[in-house]
Amino acid sequence: MTFRQFAFRNVLRNKRTYAAYFLSSAFSVMIFFVCALFLFHPSIADEMFYPVVIQAMLGAELIMYVFSFFFVLYSVGAFLKTRKREFGILFMHGMTDRQFNKMVFLENMIIGVSAIATGILFGIITGKLFLMAGSAFLGIPPLPFRLPLRALGLTVASYVLLFIIISLCTSRLLRPKALIDLFQSGQRPKTAPRTSPWLSILAAVLLVVSYSLAATTNASTLALRMFPVTLMTMIGTYLLYTQLGVALVRRLKQSRRLAWRRTKLVSLSSLHYRLRDHAQMFSMVTIVLAVSFCSVGVFASIPVLTKQFNEDFPAAIGYLAKAGDTSEKQHLHEIRQELESKKIPFETLSFRVKYTEVEPASAQVGQLQNPLALISFSDYKAAVLMAGLPFDEQPLSGEDALVLIASQNDRAYIRDREHASYRIHDSELLLHEIGYSDHVGVPEYLLPEMDDDSRFGGLVVSDEAFAAITNPVRLERYTGFYVDDFTETEGIVPHLAPRGAVRYEMGQPYALAVSGTLFALRDSLYNMLLFAALLVGTVFFIAAGSFLYFRLYADLDYDRRHYATISRLGMTDKEFRRIVTGQLALLFFVPISLAIVHSIFAFIALQSYFYLSIAAEMGIVLISFLMMQVLYFFFIRSQYLRKLKQTLI
Repeated sequence: MTFRQFAFRNVLRNKRTYAAYFLSSAFSVMIFFVCALFLFHPSIADEMFYPVVIQAMLGAELIMYVFSFFFVLYSVGAFLKTRKREFGILFMHGMTDRQFNKMVFLENMIIGVSAIATGILFGIITGKLFLMAGSAFLGIPPLPFRLPLRALGLTVASYVLLFIIISLCTSRLLRPKALIDLFQSGQRPKTAPRTSPWLSILAAVLLVVSYSLAATTNASTLALRMFPVTLMTMIGTYLLYTQLGVALVRRLKQSRRLAWRRTKLVSLSSLHYRLRDHAQMFSMVTIVLAVSFCSVGVFASIPVLTKQFNEDFPAAIGYLAKAGDTSEKQHLHEIRQELESKKIPFETLSFRVKYTEVEPASAQVGQLQNPLALISFSDYKAAVLMAGLPFDEQPLSGEDALVLIASQNDRAYIRDREHASYRIHDSELLLHEIGYSDHVGVPEYLLPEMDDDSRFGGLVVSDEAFAAITNPVRLERYTGFYVDDFTETEGIVPHLAPRGAVRYEMGQPYALAVSGTLFALRDSLYNMLLFAALLVGTVFFIAAGSFLYFRLYADLDYDRRHYATISRLGMTDKEFRRIVTGQLALLFFVPISLAIVHSIFAFIALQSYFYLSIAAEMGIVLISFLMMQVLYFFFIRSQYLRKLKQTLI
């Protein structure tokens, strides 16, 4: 038997231990491969949303690859540690360090190459299904199956490199120091877990503080708090399992009233040790699951923004002619011609936008860098009514003004902003903000932001104040085209706005927003991001399940001896099933329960960024993952009970 055959037979002998690792790796390769099929599919290269597909799939590929690296590294290390006695026997019979490194390298590469081949094979088999799903998310006809060589080459090269690097690393990191350590592996009596009261308190404090910060965050502080809250949550999670959780179980075990009933003492005693032994795995699975829930949940909730799209773009096509725009008439004529050629009935509305220099008249506002955009209340009301939106705002009078909302989502920032007053430059006229407009009025992107830190579009002022401004810095004209179904305007005047919008800040003599094109692009982006998040989230979820499987089967021999000993004391079959089910339920549902709690607070923080509620989308995501975990639990439970019973019988 050659050395390569010896390594191959080692893998076959340990196939039960390596099964989950192999299947998870193959699944990661398969998802990576089908993403590459999207990346290099020739039928979507000419589509308008192709850059979006590229960005989403490249992001998914990168995340999966980095995660796969750490997943494989952890898995290989965990598996090799369960084989210490086997390695001890090999070293006792004269195996050298070089042979040990070569054996570990060959075993890893056998599994790695098998996982790559299997993943690509299943990727080819299921590729058509994934392409159909991706087409449905993008809203395009089903993509025919193609096998680009670049997708095949990228997948093979990436994962071969990954397995080579990890194989070289693990064979050197796991070299034992003494044979006695190898032979006593898993045989030494376990010492009682010890905890630190201060670290237990720190775990509770970190989680309470991070949850409080997440629950009280708003749109302005979301970005600032995201990193520290995530870091505190990760540290708190680890300490919860290693310190606070162990301390609580010890207290429960000391309670005779609770512990000395039926088989609870056996379960609590086992839980006491398992929490300490599994702390690293528990914290890792919790974080991976929380990341998985959040990534899918975030992108599942983003389409909520499309529900308010028609409110952010009251005119199907908005055109703002800046001062000196000599092409206004020609551009408006082209828009009318295209709408008429497509037989889309429309109405138009035009009004002036005045810009004036202002000085802050209250301490709540700093010096504005740009002239302030003003529209009259009558024009604002006419624009809202023309869009078919309900209007019940009271008319403005005198110096009162409303801050013009540029997008309904900007309302998330209102509670942090105080009303300000302005004095018109070289004038006695004052303007006082008394509130915010209920509607957008002028489509997003067409007006400049009030200042560098503001997201609002200007002020709606009373008709008297608007008329009193006789010498504005500049005067511009807004024209809106209103249609019954804004989605019909997709692709209108592509030469003027190739991607649906020419923002005010882009330096063109005009600003233009075609809502149909913008909606199609945004919808494709959100759906593609959701599709990519689902793929990545599924890989994470499968990997989290694999971590549990690794841990379970790594302890199988110990559990066999443990339950065999208890059965000699008279344990019934019903008690045996109850104890095993309870311990497996702990393994499967404690991490996912904590991950759900983490995710709920993350979603509460995310809600501050949304004007509309995302609770329904979040609930669907969490319930879906929980149901999959329940199914996985019952499957593993039946398999594990069967294996344990074989020993007991």
